[in-house]
Amino acid sequence: MAEKILAINAGSSSLKFKLYAMPAETVMMSGQLDRIGTKTSSFTYVIAGKQSKLVSPIADFVAAIQMVIDTLLSSHVIASKTEIVGVGHRISHGGKYYSQPVLVDADVKAKIHELSVLSPLHNPVNLLGIEAFEKLLPAAKEVAIFDTAFHHTIPAKAYMYALPYSYYEDHGIRRYGFHGPSHEYIAQRAPELFGREQTRRMISCHLGNGGSLTALLDGQSVNSSMGFTPLAGIVMGTRSGDIDPEIIPYIEEELHLDSHAVREMLNQDSGLLGLSGISNDIRDLDIAAEAGNKRAQLALDVYVHQIQQYIGAYTTDLQGLDTLVFTAGIGEHSALIRQRVCENLGYLGVRIDPVKNEANALSIEAADSRVKVAVIPTDEEIVIARDVVQVLGDQA
Repeated sequence: MAEKILAINAGSSSLKFKLYAMPAETVMMSGQLDRIGTKTSSFTYVIAGKQSKLVSPIADFVAAIQMVIDTLLSSHVIASKTEIVGVGHRISHGGKYYSQPVLVDADVKAKIHELSVLSPLHNPVNLLGIEAFEKLLPAAKEVAIFDTAFHHTIPAKAYMYALPYSYYEDHGIRRYGFHGPSHEYIAQRAPELFGREQTRRMISCHLGNGGSLTALLDGQSVNSSMGFTPLAGIVMGTRSGDIDPEIIPYIEEELHLDSHAVREMLNQDSGLLGLSGISNDIRDLDIAAEAGNKRAQLALDVYVHQIQQYIGAYTTDLQGLDTLVFTAGIGEHSALIRQRVCENLGYLGVRIDPVKNEANALSIEAADSRVKVAVIPTDEEIVIARDVVQVLGDQA
């Protein structure tokens, strides 16, 4: 008998979801609520191929989730709330505690809260989502799927920081890696599309407002650009990415800022937004750069350069490169970023076909490219739904 599973992906002011009939993996309804907590909140959803959109104030995450449940019922996708047996939540940081998805209980919630200091933009919101669903769908089981779990295969030489060893032993300070469900999906999907031999040594580029690159060897993560927190790695929409750590106490002393203010600056006022002074959106920066804005062009140059650096480093980790994958919002839709990233990778044997690239084709490599270059839309929600089924099955 089919089980209805809800996959939830909560952002700082957004909520993405898909309702699946499992194990067939049929999407019964999908949708996204944006700008939660504002007067211009919107709810876009798709049922049986038909898209609908509502624009109205959504006060908070409880109201957002209530709207989803009400729509499921009024659209007759479900006849009763009790039909939903499991809800899977993408959780940003699982720290040293979790390498697998787990059934949510009081201890799990306490640890998600404890780890909020390491993922301040996401863990608190993830916890709000869990608590709202516990209230509104009391019969369903809640399952936590951690962004960091997929990366527990990274070897010590790649995850250790050169700090006093006791910091690792006593406080779990190490590289964790994030965007696990997305990179896991690419690790599963690419071999289905291109075969295992072609995808043995693969780099997955998850490029969105947040971004990370992962080196995948035989489907397992062996390195990833985000670190102890999602702040590390490449330049992102509003996050700084890698910086000299001495910058932090220097800023605190020179500008008389406390650690909270510096953390907020690094997470919310930096990255593409901080460099350009215009926007955290690549599309806005493309337009501004075309019009001659030098800071917009600088932001794009720094962004592309850092992605190229990680690709070079991870090709070393993999001792070669078979497939390069672009995924997530920018990776899937920005032909310009893909073209700019790849134009300096000829030494690796990467060459792309400009016509295929402009068309966002599945394979965009040129005929003489030694490396497969692919554009694969990510599907974090199906990874979440599969994990829920696994956890509920283990509990049975």
